[in-house]
Amino acid sequence: MERVCIYPKDVQIVTGKSERWGRDVIRKIKTKFRKEDHQLVTVEEFCLYMGLQKESVTKTLR
Repeated sequence: MERVCIYPKDVQIVTGKSERWGRDVIRKIKTKFRKEDHQLVTVEEFCLYMGLQKESVTKTLR
């Protein structure tokens, strides 16, 4: 089963940046997509925001 949500640690793995940077990215994505604090960020939203292909991100997260 393919993961739907992405977390700061996942952002760290994909980008090679710090987990703190990943938290900031998640926060910016939530702002851009007008999500509330309790809502999660999807891999698809992350890919749209970062300009990455979903296939390559999901392959990295396996």
